[in-house]
Amino acid sequence: MPPKSRPAAAPASSTPSKPATSSKTGGSMDAQDIVLGVWNNYQKITPQRVKLLDSFMGFLVVVAALQFFYCLLVGNFPFNAFLSGFSATVGQFVLTASLRIQTNPDNKKEFESTSPERAFADYVFGSLLLHFFCVNFIN
Repeated sequence: MPPKSRPAAAPASSTPSKPATSSKTGGSMDAQDIVLGVWNNYQKITPQRVKLLDSFMGFLVVVAALQFFYCLLVGNFPFNAFLSGFSATVGQFVLTASLRIQTNPDNKKEFESTSPERAFADYVFGSLLLHFFCVNFIN
């Protein structure tokens, strides 16, 4: 393969030059700047009620992960109990995500006919129904 030729305007120096694109000059941003920007935007724009639902969903993810790792490490002798507890956390996560979507002010256009009170009542009814079935599944 023949060597690449340099453009006529480029200086012939022995040290390689860095590209001129950096996060400070408006070029490509690195991952840390992107994550920091998303976090700052989330803190500034997201209502407190939605943040509360997000923290509860994070708690449910942690509880489901703990149950799963406990099942892997210790065993799943009463498999019904593990399955019931794990499905309760996953089901509650899904119900909470639905409540978050319906009560988020940014989604007001999509859910014009559903009030936040109606969405919360549906959430409570679905949670009671889910936990009724999970308790009955334990046996």
